[in-house]
Amino acid sequence: MSMTAAILQEFENEAKTTRRVLERVPADKLTWRPHPKSMTLGHLALHTAASPGVIAGWCAQDVTEFTGQPEPDPANIDEIIAAHDKSVQTVRQTLTQLGDEGLTKKWEGKANGTTLMTMPKAALVRAIVLNHWYHHRGQLSVYLRLLDVPVPSIYGPSADENPFAARV
Repeated sequence: MSMTAAILQEFENEAKTTRRVLERVPADKLTWRPHPKSMTLGHLALHTAASPGVIAGWCAQDVTEFTGQPEPDPANIDEIIAAHDKSVQTVRQTLTQLGDEGLTKKWEGKANGTTLMTMPKAALVRAIVLNHWYHHRGQLSVYLRLLDVPVPSIYGPSADENPFAARV
């Protein structure tokens, strides 16, 4: 199996899980935040939904210049789910186009002309497209718990959902 195929297989599995978490976000709580320094639920959900596609877009570039533009807040849950679905499609297309050879090429992230990080595009995918995504999905699951929303199974049973339980 190629490196690209392996990454895409992992991504597809994780995308299904992420969508299940996003589908649990309560529409009437998008402006809620657990702490004044925390993102709102809506902002975190939209960031979780959209970030893989945005970051995969960086992989299509050799240099990304960060502008510091703030991300938008979502108007509703449909916008969050649509952003997730679009993001998933972007990752599929971008990684397929890059292939193994493209993932070995160097990527550089800059702000105001100053290099902040340089890494192979494969490392960008692993560290930021995937791991960054998992981090925010984990935060989102904590927000759901704090709001007493049933948390779906992610890597194993949650207190609310056990896919391994005997079905009667």
